[in-house]
Amino acid sequence: MSGISLNLTLNSSKNDKSGKCNRNEKHERFLKKKQYLMRKGLLKDKQNKRKNRRRSKKQNHTQINGEEQSKAGAIFPKFNTTVPHTSTSFVSTPMFCQKSSTSVSSTACTSQGKPTKKMVPPTSGPLKYVAMDCEMVGTGPKGSIGELGRCSIVSYNGDVIYDEFIKPTNPVTDYRTRWSGIRRQDLRYATPFHHAQKEIIKIITGKVVVGHAIHNDYKALKYFHPACQTRDTTKIPLLNQKAGFPEHEPASLKRLTKALFNKDIQTGRRGHSSVEDAKATMELYKVVEVEWERKLASEAIS
Repeated sequence: MSGISLNLTLNSSKNDKSGKCNRNEKHERFLKKKQYLMRKGLLKDKQNKRKNRRRSKKQNHTQINGEEQSKAGAIFPKFNTTVPHTSTSFVSTPMFCQKSSTSVSSTACTSQGKPTKKMVPPTSGPLKYVAMDCEMVGTGPKGSIGELGRCSIVSYNGDVIYDEFIKPTNPVTDYRTRWSGIRRQDLRYATPFHHAQKEIIKIITGKVVVGHAIHNDYKALKYFHPACQTRDTTKIPLLNQKAGFPEHEPASLKRLTKALFNKDIQTGRRGHSSVEDAKATMELYKVVEVEWERKLASEAIS
């Protein structure tokens, strides 16, 4: 038995040695072949081909990812900012953010709730300017709560973009017809508030909104437009100067229109017309537009 085991160990050691010799011979042959290919310059060509294949795969992968990201980014805007067709003969000056403490909802013009001093992305030209005026009705006890009853939006050239009677969420207790011009029959088939709110915000998003004491309109609309994209004609001292009024005294839309254009608005017993008021507001803004925008730009830069 011991002789058999000795023979087995001897044979296994011989096999191990022969296996090692075979592996060494293979490795030597591989090295000789590699040296031969390197001398001929063929090995570098193969390596370059492999590198090129890897690069092309990476480029294709990045291109595909880039396309997917761009497609995904197109979905991000919450509202479509389609603009009705109007004249494009006017070219506006660039817009800058105002220094204001008014809270805003857009991150394009603010950083952590504070207006920035950077220029607003392209918000210029007549297609980007609208004037808005709203009329309110009373709800609650004795009509003490003002809610949106009508909204009108006009373009830079005075074309009517939107004009709808709006049904408040609460029952109307005072139509305020003497000032609002709204009657019971006007709200019978009026647009529900939440539907109208979406339509209005869709129109004014991304635009410069001109208005007279427009914070009241935003409040009724339950919406905060960026301060740097708002032009309130009650807060433009240049208008008061041109009209001959005290610089910091808020003048009514009716007085300013009469003083600057010798035109009467808001007359008669039928109440105000929000379309007429919106058009008058836009015309007032045009009187001081160049000077006012230049002043805002200088304040933003300084």
